[in-house]
Amino acid sequence: MLKLLKYLKKSILPILAIVALLVVQAICDLTLPDFTSNIVNVGIQQSGIESAAPSVIRSSELEKIKLFLLPQDAELVDRSYKQLDQSSMSEKEYQDALKSYPKLAEEPLAKLDTKDKETLNELEAKMARAMLLVSYISGDSEEAKAIQGQILSQLPPEIAAQTPDVMQLFASMPQEQLTQVVEEMNNQLSAMPDSIAEQSAISYVKSEYQAIGIDVNHKQTMYILFAGAKMLGIALLSMASTIVVCFLAARVAAALGQELRSRIFRKVVSFSNTEFDKFSTASLITRSTNDIQQIQMLMVMLLRIVFYAPIIGVGGVIKVIGTDSSMSWIIAVAVVAILTLVLILFSFAMPKFKKMQKLVDRVNLVAREILTGLPVIRAFSTQKHEEERFDVANKNLTRTNLFVNRTMALMMPAMMLVMNGISVLIVWNGSHAVDAGTMQVGNMMAFIQYTMQIIMAFLMISMISVMLPRASVSATRIEEVLKTDLVIHDPVQPQPLDTAKRGYVEFKNVSFRYPNAEGYVLSDISFTAKPGETTAFIGSTGSGKSTLINLIPRFFDATQGDILVDGVDVRNVSQHELRSKIGYVPQKGVLFSGTIESNLKYGNQDIPEEQMKAAAQVAQAASFIEEKPEQYETEIAQGGGNVSGGQKQRLSIARAIAINPEIYIFDDSFSALDFKTDSALRKALKEHTADSTVLIVAQRISTILQAEQIIVLDEGRIVGKGTHKELLKTCDVYRQIALSQLSKEELADE
Repeated sequence: MLKLLKYLKKSILPILAIVALLVVQAICDLTLPDFTSNIVNVGIQQSGIESAAPSVIRSSELEKIKLFLLPQDAELVDRSYKQLDQSSMSEKEYQDALKSYPKLAEEPLAKLDTKDKETLNELEAKMARAMLLVSYISGDSEEAKAIQGQILSQLPPEIAAQTPDVMQLFASMPQEQLTQVVEEMNNQLSAMPDSIAEQSAISYVKSEYQAIGIDVNHKQTMYILFAGAKMLGIALLSMASTIVVCFLAARVAAALGQELRSRIFRKVVSFSNTEFDKFSTASLITRSTNDIQQIQMLMVMLLRIVFYAPIIGVGGVIKVIGTDSSMSWIIAVAVVAILTLVLILFSFAMPKFKKMQKLVDRVNLVAREILTGLPVIRAFSTQKHEEERFDVANKNLTRTNLFVNRTMALMMPAMMLVMNGISVLIVWNGSHAVDAGTMQVGNMMAFIQYTMQIIMAFLMISMISVMLPRASVSATRIEEVLKTDLVIHDPVQPQPLDTAKRGYVEFKNVSFRYPNAEGYVLSDISFTAKPGETTAFIGSTGSGKSTLINLIPRFFDATQGDILVDGVDVRNVSQHELRSKIGYVPQKGVLFSGTIESNLKYGNQDIPEEQMKAAAQVAQAASFIEEKPEQYETEIAQGGGNVSGGQKQRLSIARAIAINPEIYIFDDSFSALDFKTDSALRKALKEHTADSTVLIVAQRISTILQAEQIIVLDEGRIVGKGTHKELLKTCDVYRQIALSQLSKEELADE
């Protein structure tokens, strides 16, 4: 799979942009639970009051709080608050302050005068327990009155009678005695959790704000609205990042797919018949389509998840530990449960993934064979057999797909069970912590969200792991095609053709055998074909006629010996230049979807109209073309399915004639023509190719009677060479072929 990453060089910038956007998205997603926690803890439970250090407080209340602070802490409070009264403010400042703090008209206020985070945290820690003591001692509740009575009962009656107000009693104490009392009271409160102390302090601050005249309900509403607006903005930013990431990931994956398809196509087009023997056509089609689709799908998921999941997972763990480390063990339980589940499922599904692509190949192969061979299937009435054959391949693929899909379908409910079980476990433990005062409800909610994010990160990586085996198999199959070494390739320094030997084709002691074959198909073949002459090849089936002429355009390379075209070895000429000299007509006429004109101009789109029509005339195709309503603009179906075999052959011959090549190769290209058409075509072709070299593979003696040179092949060897009359006298093989097709009288006439 990693081997294919080199094809992503053009997409480096989009990939970097994706990584940056995923970091933004992860940060946004990790921030949202904090806002949820704050809305619950601060916005709802604390009425929008964020700190136990009040932003404004009556001076009288501040003095009470300072009574229960150690001297150094009281000094910190004095430094952090400034006095607000009419004498210390301008008239405008005083009137503006009255709008927010109506109580200022009755008594001075103290306003917080620091924004330093560390100072605020220290103030909050020191003042929270002092406020708790003040609320206990000076409050109006039954509990507060009981505490007040308990303190007064411990005093001498005469002092208790003179000082009915407990706070006045504390204010009148000597500093040393007061410090000792404060330390003792703080020791008694030390067992109390900080969260309970802060919550009690917040209640005190809320009561103080109400006493000052601040609209606490409005403050709470504004806090919730402002926090909600920030959450909405962060969510929108996360959504925008997600959309852009999806867009860029889709483009990168599509670009990779396009690049791979293009490379595979270029590679396959450069294949010789030797390479085609390694891969079936159905397999090449699957590799160019389904396999690349698997890579594309995986690439989208990789770009969206592989960078995102680790960030969200690690970030979630850090956030969870910061929220409440006492329940971190739940994360470990969740991760172990998910990994166990994934490993169990993968142990069943993994072997099937590796088998999947081969089964797709098999279905494509069977379907292609059936569709190509439909006339033969119908002729032999074997439709039922072919249906059963396809059904077997189809059912094998279906069974494997169903097994994999059912296994993967089981993963999601199992994951949901784990996630919901973890949520219940967190709520169970968290509710006890909330009851004990060691955790706030908002923190528990944030913990659940962070835990779900961590689990989802592992789940996303697991989903990638599901796709990875199949995509890895596909990547290997694609790489096999791209890394296939070509047997036939252009020379590093191509030689120019010899114009003095234009049209000459020479075989010098040529032998050939197919790769991995034991015996030679051709042995010690030598001849020369000259311009203006027709060289024909004839022999029994399997004698090597088609193989011989396929060596000229380098569909194969000779195993031994030399093949020269225009006086130069074909292996020392570029394939394009060599094939541009040749007009090749295969044994089976091949037409492409388009029009008759596009097929006739296939070798050169710039061929003049007159030249194209002249080629059709020579090939005896003009008659049936001009009978059609649209003539040369007539549509040709895929594979030439809407024309007969003879018409297809004539159009293939006309296509070769149209480019006016130096060398014509006809590989039994007249087999579908009737004798009359064959005779007329050969006569017209003789006139048209007077200056060209013509090589003809034929089965019919009548096709090659007038050839200047006839080469007879038998089991890959030349057993006769000469004209028709010469071979009748000197070659038994030729004589037998001739007598099997023509009578002695006809041969005598010829």
